[in-house]
Amino acid sequence: MGVFSYKDIYKEDGKRVLEINILPEKYCNFDCIFCPIGRSHNKIDTQLTFDGMDNELKELEKMLDDNKVDLVFINSKGEALVNSKVSDIIDLIKSKGVLVRLLSNGYLFGREEYMPIINKCDEVVGEIKVVTEVDFQKIQRPIEGYTLKEYISNMVKFNKQYKGKFILEVGIIKGYNDTDESIDKIKSIIKEISPDKIIVARMEDERFKKKLGISDERFDAISKSILNI
Repeated sequence: MGVFSYKDIYKEDGKRVLEINILPEKYCNFDCIFCPIGRSHNKIDTQLTFDGMDNELKELEKMLDDNKVDLVFINSKGEALVNSKVSDIIDLIKSKGVLVRLLSNGYLFGREEYMPIINKCDEVVGEIKVVTEVDFQKIQRPIEGYTLKEYISNMVKFNKQYKGKFILEVGIIKGYNDTDESIDKIKSIIKEISPDKIIVARMEDERFKKKLGISDERFDAISKSILNI
């Protein structure tokens, strides 16, 4: 099995988007209970070298040459930044005149070794799912030593110097951050990070909807409250 995998090209806001996963399996610094990919057997926040990357880069170049693509969305099985070739991947895409969007949970955004890589991207997506340290440790199960405070401050630090478009996805989870008090805390976090765009999401995976999903009515009310800040 190769390292990279692709989704069919689709249109978003008039742009042709190629979505790419640059990890052979799940490598992540979190082990969230609601992750649709499953458990994190490779819990890591340092870079790894994967075999066959030269061939993968050639394949990506051919994909870009053979298809009219406006944006490549790096949406991986875990934390894409742990691929030691992520900088080369971004450089290749940019050399073709194509925009790059990178999805990450955002914890590594403020680290000096990663910031120059992330700064190359035209768009980045960070995430926030919980508002208390207890819940962060309980349901996101990060690498030991991680804290919610550092998580937020890393995104704040990064966005203060970032020149691209910072998108923050806020995940609403029943029983964890769907109360009015929690929504107020989320709004405070959003103001700290100061993203260019906010996406409000909820549990859509059928495995988690019953326990962690919220009603349409409550989701609409929360979305309206958050997006109106």
